[in-house]
Amino acid sequence: MEKKIGFIGCGNMSKAIIAGLVTAGQVRADNIWVFDHKPETNLAMQKQYGITPAKNAAEVAEQVDILFGAVKPNAILSVMKDIAGSLNKETLVVSIAAGVMLDSLASVLGHDRKIVRVMPNPPALVNEGMTSVTPNVLVTKEEADAVVEIFSGFGKAALVPEYLIHAVVCVSGSAPAYVFMFIEAMADAAVLGGMPRAQAYQFAAQAVKGAAEMVLETGKHPGELKDMVCSPGGTTIEAVKVLEQKGFRSAVIEAMQQCMAKSEQMSK
Repeated sequence: MEKKIGFIGCGNMSKAIIAGLVTAGQVRADNIWVFDHKPETNLAMQKQYGITPAKNAAEVAEQVDILFGAVKPNAILSVMKDIAGSLNKETLVVSIAAGVMLDSLASVLGHDRKIVRVMPNPPALVNEGMTSVTPNVLVTKEEADAVVEIFSGFGKAALVPEYLIHAVVCVSGSAPAYVFMFIEAMADAAVLGGMPRAQAYQFAAQAVKGAAEMVLETGKHPGELKDMVCSPGGTTIEAVKVLEQKGFRSAVIEAMQQCMAKSEQMSK
């Protein structure tokens, strides 16, 4: 990709994107422009990756073809408003700010601006992210595909219409927290059975990781894969019976419904 890519804000997610771009060779390092309000961050990124540090946000906006707004959600609209006049006409603006709608971004950038809203999740930090990519109507297919390609550099990415964004929040953005709780609970049970704590976390986490890979690699229904593990009269079906009795599925579904409702409330 010969385009220049800029980042306003360089927290963990920006660092993950930059690492993915450079490692995959998608963009020349010196074609990546970065401005963070902490000067030491800009210099550290230059030293680590060879990116171009900018003096201010406006300089990034003036230079790049794709601009990532990677500041906190409560600051994104103010920052975008400040740099709107510095953007080139065809610059593609990509927002990583959770909960900020495309229309809100357009209200400060201009309704003639190409804008993409993305939502990566925390596993992006270990190259296993899942990112939703939501373009407005002015973004071409080629431009949207380019953004998907960028986020595929450290996991998976897919186009998602904005009306499904609250479902994305509950099934991807917030979901790692539920999985961490599940791993912790499984490890606690293993410790109760006598296994050392560190080993219990390793076994539980690897079981979750391996099971997830089976779903993705085989394409089989999760219920079918579950049935493969449940031998007649065996240990697994006994555990499954207790999970059903305790309302495991309904608890997950209800929790995620509440997550979606909160996401909708916060976006208004």
